[in-house]
Amino acid sequence: MKRKLILDVDTGTDDAVAIMLAALHEDLDLVGITTVNGNAEVHYCTDNSLRVLDWIGKPEIPVHEGCFKPLVRNDFPVPRSKGDLTEKIHGKHLPLPETSLKAQEQHAIEYLVETYRNTTDPITLVPTAPLTNIAAALAVEPKLVDLIPEVVIMGGGHDVGNITPSAEFNIWADPEAAHAVFNAGFEKLTLVPLDATHKALITATQCRQFQQLGTPAGTAMADCTAHRIGVHDKIQRMDIEHSAPVHDAVCVAYLIQPEVITLERYPVDIETQGALTVGRTVVDKAHRGTRPDNCNVAFDANAALFVDIMMKTFAKTA
Repeated sequence: MKRKLILDVDTGTDDAVAIMLAALHEDLDLVGITTVNGNAEVHYCTDNSLRVLDWIGKPEIPVHEGCFKPLVRNDFPVPRSKGDLTEKIHGKHLPLPETSLKAQEQHAIEYLVETYRNTTDPITLVPTAPLTNIAAALAVEPKLVDLIPEVVIMGGGHDVGNITPSAEFNIWADPEAAHAVFNAGFEKLTLVPLDATHKALITATQCRQFQQLGTPAGTAMADCTAHRIGVHDKIQRMDIEHSAPVHDAVCVAYLIQPEVITLERYPVDIETQGALTVGRTVVDKAHRGTRPDNCNVAFDANAALFVDIMMKTFAKTA
C-alpha cells in the first residue's frame, strides 16, 4: 500500500524538488498540497506549486492556498540580513512554464481539518515551510494531534543557521506557529534540520547527470539545483565545492527510505522572545532541561542514498 502524505509548502527551488519526488515515487501517494507565505508571498508559492505539477504531468493533485502572513507578527516580509539568501535562492517564479492550472477554492486550513477528520487511512503531514498553516489548523481542530500519525518537518538548526546566526528560515518566519506545533503533543514528530540537510548536498556534477535524464523532473531538478549552487557558492559556500542542499526533498526521501537520515530523540522547543535568538530551534542534546523528549531529530544524512532515490525516481515519467 502506498504511503499517503500531504505536503505543506512555500514553493521555491527545494520545495519544487520535494513535490516532484512525492508526486512521482511509486511508493508514495501525494494526496494534496497546501501552500503558505514563506519563500515568497503565498500566491507565488501557489503558482509555483501548480507549475511543478503541470510540468511533471500530475495536474490531478489538488493545491490549496493557505495563510498569507504569520500567526502573530505583522512585519513579514521583514528586512533581512545583507545579501538575503532566501530571496536570491528562490525569487518569485520558478524557471518553469506558466500554467493554466488553478488552486482549489477551499482554504488550506479547511482542507487540512476536513481531510484528517474524514480519512480512514493514515496520512503523513510534511511541512517544509513556515508552520503557520499547521498551527492555525490545530487551533481550529486540536484533535489533529491524534488524527495525524506523523509530522515530518523541514526546519530548524542546532549548529547551523541560515537567516540569522541562530535561526533557520522556516522556524524564524513564524516562531509562534512553530512553538505551537512543537508543543501540541504529537505522538510522532520528526524534525529534519539544516544539520542533516547540509550533509545531503547535491553537486554541480550530479546536476548535469539529472539534466541528462531528459525527463521533465530531471531537467527541473537540474535547473533549480544549479541555481541554488550558484547562489550558495557566492553567499553561503558549502563544505563540498560547487554544491548545495535541497532541504525539503530530504523529508520526502525519508518517507521512501527512512535510513536516508539518522534520528535521535530529544526535547525540542522554539525561542519566541530573544532579541538575538528569536526563531532558534532549541534542541536539548545534553538533556539539561526538564522537558520530556518530544521529537525525533536528524543530525546526519546519507547523501549517496538521497541522490540515488531521486535519480531513479526522476528517470521515470508520470
